[in-house]
Amino acid sequence: MELNRVYFFTATIRHWIPLLEKDGFKEILLSSLRHLVTQGCLKVYGFVIMPNHIHLILESLELNGKELPHASFLKYTSHSFLKKLSSESPDLLSSFKVNQSNKTHEFWQRDSLAVELYSPELVYQKLDYVHNNPCQKKWMLANDPVSYAYSSYSFYETNFDRFGFLTHIGERL
Repeated sequence: MELNRVYFFTATIRHWIPLLEKDGFKEILLSSLRHLVTQGCLKVYGFVIMPNHIHLILESLELNGKELPHASFLKYTSHSFLKKLSSESPDLLSSFKVNQSNKTHEFWQRDSLAVELYSPELVYQKLDYVHNNPCQKKWMLANDPVSYAYSSYSFYETNFDRFGFLTHIGERL
């Protein structure tokens, strides 16, 4: 991923474990995004948190220290998941155990997807995909996008950012 370009980014929980079903884990993701936006490292144009993955439409503005913001996001959320599971659910934590020299647990799959969105048509196509994902037959997390709380859909409908980190894609295009 390069700075100052808009991407569709998907990160998936290792082994597709539905770790993000619980609101506390969703809040970890939201808190990390809010922090990176507040620091001026990232713009988030759209998102949805699903039970085992997150889709984002984002733009990295500057490095967070020595790393790209999405790498900081994955690292911070992993540390927070480890801390939360250590105290609340050691049995579930064991599902993420790895035998590597640099870490004991891995929460995100290594194959995160980043696709550059090089045209307004592609941006809006991905935004529709993101917002409608919870209503897909496979998931059925909500009857309509407005009913699903962990998405940027309501921001685009009401122009009110209840998450405190969203930027309307129209400002970028």
